[in-house]
Amino acid sequence: MSDSAQEKRRALGKGIRAIIPERTQASLATEFRPIPIDEIRPNPFQPRTAKEWEKDPKFQELVASVKEKGILQPVVVRRRRDGYELVAGERRWRAARAAGLTTIPAVVRVVDDKEMLEQALVENLQREDLNPIDEALAYKKLSEEFQLTHEEIARRVGKDRSTVTNALRLLGLPFRVRDALAAGLITPGHARALLSINSRREQVELCERVINEGLSVRTLERLCGGGKQRRPTQTVEKDVHIKELEEALQEVFQTRVLICPARGDKKPGRVVIEFFSEEDLNRIVKLLKRQP
Repeated sequence: MSDSAQEKRRALGKGIRAIIPERTQASLATEFRPIPIDEIRPNPFQPRTAKEWEKDPKFQELVASVKEKGILQPVVVRRRRDGYELVAGERRWRAARAAGLTTIPAVVRVVDDKEMLEQALVENLQREDLNPIDEALAYKKLSEEFQLTHEEIARRVGKDRSTVTNALRLLGLPFRVRDALAAGLITPGHARALLSINSRREQVELCERVINEGLSVRTLERLCGGGKQRRPTQTVEKDVHIKELEEALQEVFQTRVLICPARGDKKPGRVVIEFFSEEDLNRIVKLLKRQP
């Protein structure tokens, strides 16, 4: 990928000046104009439904603002045979429709389907009401669809790499725990504490205790780290070189990787690569086949 292409992708979701680099804005200036709202259709890769927009209180606030002040920032669209398709700015477009506007300022760009999918995912990641599991699934899709590293995903959504990595780790939890996290019954802090336990059954049991007894994150951390059932090996500090290898492999496979060193001739070492579905397994197998 060229430097200019990387610059464009890193800029997604940061406004028109970021989406369109300054050196290309002049050439696209003639493409900036009002477009009839009815000639624009939504991004087909946008996972949020019309009902979700209608229920969002902040969206209703935007509608009220549009009625009073109009659309201050143009949307970005691409040409289709029967009109235009949104690339960025679906909230503004929907708010303009709800406010009764007939036209909306727009910039017309040439964008392929892959960029459309990436834009839809990035826009969803920037929603303030996105729950931790939906956020993690969006990161996972960016990783799988575009083979992006955690660092590259972090640049696109404007977050730290550790934030992306920790979010993706949540997908390793049992579905009952993931559902509780998505519903707000437990916090991301609780979920991260549960990740320190190897037993999925114990993860579910402790999750239910958090819900039923209102356990704090600190209390849960003590239960996860100080119980008599903890394996002695968990208290042994792992070699720094092994940790570095695990982190390097996690960057390659975009999932948790555990390295268990060999202990003498009788106990061989193991490399454990976690996956969450048959699709995820196939992705990892493809990556393994591509390795020299």
